[in-house]
Amino acid sequence: MRTPRLPSLPPEAETWVEIDVDAQQLTLHQGREALWSCAVSTGAAGTGELDGSGATPLGWHYVRAAIGEGNPCGTVYRGRRLTGEVFDEQLAAAHPERDWILTRILWLCGLEPGRNRGGRVDSQRRYIYLHGTPSDQPMGVPASHGCVRLRDPDLLAVFRHAVPGTPVWLH
Repeated sequence: MRTPRLPSLPPEAETWVEIDVDAQQLTLHQGREALWSCAVSTGAAGTGELDGSGATPLGWHYVRAAIGEGNPCGTVYRGRRLTGEVFDEQLAAAHPERDWILTRILWLCGLEPGRNRGGRVDSQRRYIYLHGTPSDQPMGVPASHGCVRLRDPDLLAVFRHAVPGTPVWLH
């Protein structure tokens, strides 16, 4: 896949995703029209692009890969691969240390060299995703390790529209 160009703000005609870190809100847009929005949870360490920071990177990105089409809600992933597990209370109790990546993954790639692409600030190499999280995890407050967490119904709605190549603006 060819790397998309850096979009103008906002992209005029295409579908794009906006993530407002201060508001902890994701909005799905079609051009200038907001189609839908939901609460999210971004990095507990705040914002930042440095590898190992646990912070959520800012700037323009695009969806590099959409993983999990057709799998059941609660499917558990590690390293973008199925574990063969489906999340439930028993699994959570057996593994309280896990940072759960559930249901679907939208893997982000930065579009801004030196800011979120390349070197120690590369969002793709940092494995920054939009992904599902257990229903008991807070939304609307920063709590992740740098990714953007969503509830399963919200993630499924975004997943239907944010195909690979879709621009994503984190600010």
